[in-house]
This record gives sequence, structure tokens and C-alpha cells, in this order.
Amino acid sequence: PPPPPPPPPFFFHAEDGIRDQPRSRWLGDVYKRQVYCYPKPAQQPHPPVLLGGNAPNVLQRVARWGDGWLPNRVTPGQVEEGRKILDTLAVERGRDPASLSISVFGQPTDTTRQQVDDFLNAGAVRVSAWPAHCETEAEMGEQLERMAETLVR
Repeated sequence: PPPPPPPPPFFFHAEDGIRDQPRSRWLGDVYKRQVYCYPKPAQQPHPPVLLGGNAPNVLQRVARWGDGWLPNRVTPGQVEEGRKILDTLAVERGRDPASLSISVFGQPTDTTRQQVDDFLNAGAVRVSAWPAHCETEAEMGEQLERMAETLVR
């Protein structure tokens, strides 16, 4: 089996305290930080921790420390494969696979409803499409209307 992943970054440790304490302190080998967070999160026990990326070990980090995977610009096939890997890793770590979500991020403006459905059928729980840069507010409004017509209505 592969070696265990390294300890989580200081944020994962400090984050535990910032939800219910005025400040949280992390005294590690490299970092020594005091972390503040206001207002306190309304979600309990905490807002979901979504880890993004497509690095080879990102799914191991998600299964160990996160609440979900936030891949950027992937295909439905990659989501389906990621879902299978996450399910296996979750079971290996004693976690419920259903507790790990997949939220596809950064799909292009011309994403279709069929493509969104393909992602959802592959195991994603949400898909975000990213509007392209526009020079004017009117152009952005037109683009968002087209996206809404294609994806929502």
C-alpha cells in the first residue's frame, strides 16, 4: 500500500478552533499562527471543506480531511472515475462514501444542460459554469441570460 499522506496543513488544525473560539492557535514545526474568523459559521458542525484540484493525490486528501472534491474543468468520465476512487478511499478510512461530495467547477460558458446531466449522472452533486470575460455590463447580462436559458429554464 502507498505510504500515508503527510500531516495536513496548519489550516486544517487551526480551522477546528476558529468555529467556536475567539481565535485559534497553531504551533507547528514550520508555521506558528493565530487565526481569527468573524462572523462565526452558521453551519454546524462547520461549513463543508471542499478540496479542489486534479493532482494525483487530491482524492486521498479529500477522503482524509475534506467533505468533498471540487475538480476544475474535468469530463464526466473523470468525475465517474473520481467517484469510484473516493468511495474506495472513504471505506478504507472508515467514512461513509456518501459524506464526500463532488462539485464540478469552472465549466465553460457554452456548457449544455445535457453536459450538466452527464456530470450529475457521473456522481457530481452540483456543476458550476463560468461566464467568460465581457467588456460591458450589457454583454455580461446577455451572456448570463443565454446561460440561464440553456442551463436553468
